[in-house]
Amino acid sequence: MRKWAIPSALVLLCLLSLLSDHGRKVQVNAEEGAVDPPKVEEKIGAVPHGLQTDSDVAKRESESISSRSLRNNAEKFEFQAEVSRLMDIIINSLYSNKDIFLRELISNASDALDKIRFLSLTDKEVLGEGDTSKLDIQIKLDKEKKILSLRDRGIGMTKEDLIKNLGTIAKSGTSAFVEKMQSSGDLNLIGQFGVGFYSVYLVADYVEVISKHNDDKQYVWESKADGAFAISEDTWNEPLGRGTEIRLHLRDEAQEYLEESKLKELVKKYSEFINFPIYIWASKAVDVEVPADEDESSDEEET
Repeated sequence: MRKWAIPSALVLLCLLSLLSDHGRKVQVNAEEGAVDPPKVEEKIGAVPHGLQTDSDVAKRESESISSRSLRNNAEKFEFQAEVSRLMDIIINSLYSNKDIFLRELISNASDALDKIRFLSLTDKEVLGEGDTSKLDIQIKLDKEKKILSLRDRGIGMTKEDLIKNLGTIAKSGTSAFVEKMQSSGDLNLIGQFGVGFYSVYLVADYVEVISKHNDDKQYVWESKADGAFAISEDTWNEPLGRGTEIRLHLRDEAQEYLEESKLKELVKKYSEFINFPIYIWASKAVDVEVPADEDESSDEEET
């Protein structure tokens, strides 16, 4: 046993020395190849060029998102079940004749003008003064913001009217129209059931209704047709005096309705039985000759 004790101890010492040398080599190599971890400031700045966001683009996107989200300070409501069904049918419809939305808006504006004119027969003060007393319909287009607006100087709607007419209390024609749609599928019949306003969602994904009644303040109704709508007192838009303005934030596939020629064609088609003037507001480029300054012309003569 003693003969084997010494050689075994020597072998064990040799193994321990080799392991310690290998460990020192690994540590040295690690120290030589080590890199200091990046600082927090370096990480923040290390964004690939492809991921950088242009400030103008970000601003436009934020404005677009904010314009299509219901205002936080507004009073929120849910559509009645039948109205939600109606809007689902309209939004998911593949109906080709989307032009009918303008027919319905013009018809509703004409009805509002008829009501205020009827009241004025016994009380002329209801018409107000200046531009407010003019019974007309105005259509405006904004290609940059993709907004089509239609305004009338009719009777207008109170806050309760906005809730009743455009959301929670469905008219009797709503369920009748839904039943008719399920059987015939003809969306063109929407005007016969008194629910033509909702045809705006054939072309728009976000709608604002600004209205002022003589007996109430000016309010804004807004909805993205997602089962809810909101109403808030209007303190930021131009005072209407009286009447209603409907703003349609058009879908990308409905940009044709921002063309002046298209609107003129539709207005002519759907205003045959309308007894009020309709105006289309649009931009127009005009070439104007600018006379040269006298100082410049005298200098040219001298040279």
